[in-house]
Amino acid sequence: MQFYPLYPLLYQGLKPLFPQCLWQGNPHQKAIALTFDDGPHPQHTPELLQVLDTYNVKANFFWLGYWVEQYPQVAKAVYNRGHWIGLHGYTHHNFPQLTPEQLYQDLYRTQSAILQACDLNPERRSHFPDVRPPNGLFTPQTLKLLQQWHYRPVMWTVVPEDWVNPGVSRVVQRVIETVCPGSLIVLHDGIYGGQSVAETTKKILPMLLEQGYQLVSINHLWHSLES
Repeated sequence: MQFYPLYPLLYQGLKPLFPQCLWQGNPHQKAIALTFDDGPHPQHTPELLQVLDTYNVKANFFWLGYWVEQYPQVAKAVYNRGHWIGLHGYTHHNFPQLTPEQLYQDLYRTQSAILQACDLNPERRSHFPDVRPPNGLFTPQTLKLLQQWHYRPVMWTVVPEDWVNPGVSRVVQRVIETVCPGSLIVLHDGIYGGQSVAETTKKILPMLLEQGYQLVSINHLWHSLES
């Protein structure tokens, strides 16, 4: 069963209840974030990077620590191109199922994997504060812990459900129909959904650029809310 029609309703309902999360940037600015979850992947991510290079677009990658450790050269290639990096957990465990200590270690281990893969000094750990909970699942306690540990919870605006492989044309249609100023678009470059991520991105980027959207970092969207 596909839940795509429910995501816009879910987004509108949860956004006012949990304002400490980044659900959308400034709705008066045509700046949007293109985000990719579940990577890095040894094939899908390099293919995606080629597309992003072609359009000179910076995207946002929410990584699983386990895959960063498996494919550090891919992770470093993403980082060296200036894309924004966030955390998606170590092995995609739902955060509410973890104890506070397990959650802390899960995120810390993911940050450590990124630092090692990208040849960064440990003091750069604070440069990776953005966290997207796997499956979008969290509780008020989860958010309290993330804030206590100085993480920034990042959610989404546009979820075309590419991980169930509905077809490139359908994913593209869903993105273009629902994107709006400040949107966070969620695609996947991991095992699920990654097979077509490069082709999907190749189709949606010219459409978004033609509509006058600026592709920006998650950090940019956070700051846009301050203006």
